[in-house]
Amino acid sequence: MGNAITAVLAVSETVTAISAALALIVGLGIGLVIERISRGAAYQRRDEIIEQARQEAENVKKSQELEAKEELIGRREAVEKELNSAREEQREQERRLDRRETTLGELQQDINKKERMIEGVQTKLADRQKQMDAREAELEQVLREERDQLFQISGLSPEAAQDKLLTQLRVELKNETGAVILKHNQELKETCDKLAREAVGMAVQRCAASHASETTVSTVDIPNDDMKGRIIGREGRNIRAFEKITGVDVIVDDTPGVVIVSAFDTVRREIARLSLTKLIQDGRIHPSRIEEIVNETEKEMDEHIRTLGNEAIQEAGIVDVHEKLIMLMGRLNFRVSYSQNVRRHSIEVAYLTGLLAESLGLDGTLARRCGFFHDIGKAADHEMEGGHPAVGAELLKRYGEGPEVVHAAFGHHDDIRVDHIYTVLVASADAISAARPGARRETLEKYVRRLEELEALACGFPGVDHAYAVQAGREVRCVVDAKQVNDREAAKMCRDIAKGIEQALTYPGEIKVTVLRETRTIQYAK
Repeated sequence: MGNAITAVLAVSETVTAISAALALIVGLGIGLVIERISRGAAYQRRDEIIEQARQEAENVKKSQELEAKEELIGRREAVEKELNSAREEQREQERRLDRRETTLGELQQDINKKERMIEGVQTKLADRQKQMDAREAELEQVLREERDQLFQISGLSPEAAQDKLLTQLRVELKNETGAVILKHNQELKETCDKLAREAVGMAVQRCAASHASETTVSTVDIPNDDMKGRIIGREGRNIRAFEKITGVDVIVDDTPGVVIVSAFDTVRREIARLSLTKLIQDGRIHPSRIEEIVNETEKEMDEHIRTLGNEAIQEAGIVDVHEKLIMLMGRLNFRVSYSQNVRRHSIEVAYLTGLLAESLGLDGTLARRCGFFHDIGKAADHEMEGGHPAVGAELLKRYGEGPEVVHAAFGHHDDIRVDHIYTVLVASADAISAARPGARRETLEKYVRRLEELEALACGFPGVDHAYAVQAGREVRCVVDAKQVNDREAAKMCRDIAKGIEQALTYPGEIKVTVLRETRTIQYAK
């Protein structure tokens, strides 16, 4: 049983081994079959890929051949186009050369023609020159014969005749030269007058200063007449203390509502006026309070004067000024000349002098400085000896001003010989400022009296029918009787009237005298 089982097991193992071998053989056969089948498909796929690659290569080759052909054709067209353009440019250049050659040919023909014409003209000119030489020789011969005849007729030698002719020509030329010189002198004078009027007129128009300047005052308003008693004080102690401290005279009269302050020094008078005004407003009027108020006002006045001087310097455009000159310019605000404020007058003269100098091509800054300080002596002429030009020159020299400025202050009233052109300009600007309408004014009574005296003096001459003072007393016009006074007597009378005015009257500036003589003949047609 056991053997049978073993045998069966052995048979089973054998069968199993055989089955495995058969399975292995079958698998190998199937694998071979499958491999062969796969290889056939791969070979077929390979052939298809190769065929497809061959076709694509042929397509690429054809495409490249086409592109090469197109590029070659494009290059050929570009080259042909360039060649055509070059040929066209060459043909155009040939045409230009042909035209230029034609033009040159025509020019050559014109030149040849002109050369032939010039040769003909030269030939004619040579013939004409020969004729002229012959004619000139004939004329010289005729003139020589006529000259000999003239010498024989006049009995003069050639040298004597030449001297006589030269003497006559010299006299004629001298007369003509004198006439030409007089004519040019007159024209030069008229031109200079015209230019001077233009320069002065332009300066006056450009300097727009006020016509009427302010004037200083010396009156103080009071609220009522009872204040006069308080100002005077018990037994006059207040007014005496005030006058002693301020150095002024206080006039308390019957004039209602006003107290008058009088002093030679305008600055002291202004200090007194301001102090009195403060005392009246304060109401406490006694000697100690008066002294306190006056001291306070003096300090304020010094600062006010310095401020006025600095303002004037800035307005006139002046720099580098000594402190003492600044104070003196501030003091000029309280000085008047014919009611014209001297500080404003100095600023106006500075502007006018600068404008005149610039119109003449001179230094306008230096001219303004000369005009600004020309009346500086009026601020101190009561403290120093001499008139204000000399005093001003001394002050300017002392405080470091230049020679032009010193000379302008000293000579603007023609007190010395003029050495600088700026002095003349300052004098002109000073006269222009003073002559402005309304710049200077007098009281009505003095003004009317001066006009009446001027007309009365002119009417006092025999033959004068009427006399009229015009232009604010700067001109007097006299109408004379034509039957009593002839033209020569009228000229002499004009001079006599002018001399009489100089001797009898006192006036600023100058007065123009005009004598009018008129003859009228009247007839009536009936």
